[in-house]
Amino acid sequence: MMLIGIDPHKSTHTATAVDPGTNRDQASIRIDGSVQEYQRMLDWARQWPQRRWAVENARGLGHHLTSWLLARGEQVVDVPPSATARVRQLSRGAGRKNDRIDAAAAAGVAAVQGDARPVQPENSTHALALLDERRSNLAQARVRAVNQLHALLRASCLEGRHAICPWPRPSSCWRRSSPSAPPKPPATPSPPT
Repeated sequence: MMLIGIDPHKSTHTATAVDPGTNRDQASIRIDGSVQEYQRMLDWARQWPQRRWAVENARGLGHHLTSWLLARGEQVVDVPPSATARVRQLSRGAGRKNDRIDAAAAAGVAAVQGDARPVQPENSTHALALLDERRSNLAQARVRAVNQLHALLRASCLEGRHAICPWPRPSSCWRRSSPSAPPKPPATPSPPT
């Protein structure tokens, strides 16, 4: 079985095929982080009929690629970044770092160290948890925006003194004011003559 280590980044991924018997890298490919490029990488990997993917940080930067591979029936293991750093430090490269070496280190961890964890396809529970997290994030962002707007209105309308704003609530100030003209304070009665 050929091990294919993946070093994922935000915009690119590097895959390195490592023979587990000799722990030597056989080939490497670098792709952009897009579905079309994922397919190109899978076509490249088909030269090894028996293969297993070792993705560094499969629940982080490698999550999209990992999900894509699992949906196509591929075997994927998650390799913690700390484990690849350990392998890189102990290798003959004396801690050198580049994407190909990191990908080979991920495959090495999967082959030798035993630190890799098998990744299972996500089910509907995971999808619902992601949707719930997104809903919570949106609600928190809305509350944060309203609070910031309220503070801005208080600062611009009241200017630190309650008597300047003609309306009882700063939100009223916002509704009545236009972007081009600031709200006018209420007229003060002129002193009797």
